[in-house]
Amino acid sequence: MANLEGEETFEAAFLGQAEEVVQERICDDELILIKGPKARTSASIILRGANDFMCDEMERSVHDALSVVKRVMESKTVVPGGGAVEAALSIYLENFASSLSSREQLAIAEFANSLLVIPKQLTVNAAQDSTELVAKLRAFHNTAQTKPDMRDLRWVGLDLINGCVRDNKKAGVLEPAISKIKSLKFATEAAITILRIDDMIKMFPEEREGRSYKEACHAGELDG
Repeated sequence: MANLEGEETFEAAFLGQAEEVVQERICDDELILIKGPKARTSASIILRGANDFMCDEMERSVHDALSVVKRVMESKTVVPGGGAVEAALSIYLENFASSLSSREQLAIAEFANSLLVIPKQLTVNAAQDSTELVAKLRAFHNTAQTKPDMRDLRWVGLDLINGCVRDNKKAGVLEPAISKIKSLKFATEAAITILRIDDMIKMFPEEREGRSYKEACHAGELDG
């Protein structure tokens, strides 16, 4: 490296340390691998697959997994997955709606019912009985909110592999709290935006002059 005077200088502090630096051939590429570095601020992941499509799918999966870890580190909080949050919030809003004596009760009750779309869709995607599993899930969360000695049931969520409900906190099925909050906010804002639309523009099909060949045949104009 050159300094301001144009002379060659060397600073040992600019170099890092590693246990091994080796060049290896992976598939059709020659890669230089740095193994066992002293500073572990970054790392590389090598994905290998049968074709480009499989590698692209693996890359998306790894990216999604790393994004989840990033969200957890940012928010510092997690919530149980498998539809547990939606079911618990639905039960809470239904009980709250029943305490109101105005027309707002209907809006809150419908919002609570719409939250069940998430656990229902999860069960349908897993080819399970959505009616039975969502009913069991709601029963557990209703018990958790009405009986103080059964509050541990609030961690119950869907087990789509075995087709049952389980404690997703013990099973390690967790989601970043910030992602769940943002999803609910964005969905609510989208619904409010749609409800605010009070005009509709309808495009009628353009009227053609004369009849088509099919219409003329049905009318008998081509006979004789």
